[in-house]
Amino acid sequence: MKPAWDHVAKTALGGLAAALLLGGCAGLGPTSVQRDRVEYISTIADSWKEQTLLNMVRLRYSDAPVFLDVSSLISSYSMESQASAAFGIFPHTSGDNMALGAMGKYTDRPTITYSPVTGDKFAKNLLQPIQPVAVFALIQAGYPAEIVMKLTVRAINGVYNQSSTNARARNADPAFFPLIAAMQRIQRSEAMGMRVEKRGPEEAAIVFFRQEVGPELLKDIEFVAKTLNLELKKKGEIILTFGAHQTRSSEIALLTRSMLEIMIEAGAGIRVPEQHLAEGRAARLSTLAAGSEPPFLTIYAGAERPTQAYSTVKYRDTWYWIDDRDLSSKSKFSFFLLFFSLAETGTPPLAPVITVPAN
Repeated sequence: MKPAWDHVAKTALGGLAAALLLGGCAGLGPTSVQRDRVEYISTIADSWKEQTLLNMVRLRYSDAPVFLDVSSLISSYSMESQASAAFGIFPHTSGDNMALGAMGKYTDRPTITYSPVTGDKFAKNLLQPIQPVAVFALIQAGYPAEIVMKLTVRAINGVYNQSSTNARARNADPAFFPLIAAMQRIQRSEAMGMRVEKRGPEEAAIVFFRQEVGPELLKDIEFVAKTLNLELKKKGEIILTFGAHQTRSSEIALLTRSMLEIMIEAGAGIRVPEQHLAEGRAARLSTLAAGSEPPFLTIYAGAERPTQAYSTVKYRDTWYWIDDRDLSSKSKFSFFLLFFSLAETGTPPLAPVITVPAN
């Protein structure tokens, strides 16, 4: 009887193996949502950072930027398994016959659709200036006014920001940085706000300052009003518009930058190798006067891939990266990515219809 029991045991093991194989299906279906969502989010986020960093480097080398959007992502799974077992007992032979078999197949077929940013979408997303209401909405939401204004604004009521690019290289007007510093102090005290009102077919963005504040904060509000030539009245309205100069004393005119301008300005912080500058691969930036603000963020360059990098890309024969230990540059780069969402205007194009077979 012992051989028979051996066969039974072996058959049981074979059945167990088949059950384990079929049990692998438990990793599909609803349980796959958490795993897939986290992994795809991480991958898409990293690729978005790398694409943005690469295009900043390309612009620094006078190369054309190229963007690809992930329009859709569909992940399709299939699993097949098969198990078999057979045995026989023959009393007059020296041994028993036994056969065990198992087969499994797992397939993961992600379908990813990319859409190049070209034509009208390129013009709207990259060439069109950011709406002034979006700039103040960020300030209203709690983002530091100094960082927001320094990055997005070329001028506010004729008071000009610094520019590090060769096309518009200039130092900031003496009042610009004290102005945005005062606006940030007012922001922290929640003495500045904005609302959007419907007026006929259009919407109007209204900026207001609370004047029931302490003496120090009142000095900041008065400084802002004087610098921007604003006439502050109780319950008075300050209209937010786009432009380089105001047309009346109850108006804040913002001359904002486009996403392409912002990328070029931020790219001034790329530490291009001296050899590339000497060979004419990239242009030397115009020297600003002493006392000017440093570049918005710092991007390093080197021949070897870095080990401590927040985001890194390779362009031609050189690695470019943002140091993972540079919290200031990391924060500003993450904030910079937020503006891509603000630059989206109009109705996005429809993604192609995709049919994925069920397995």
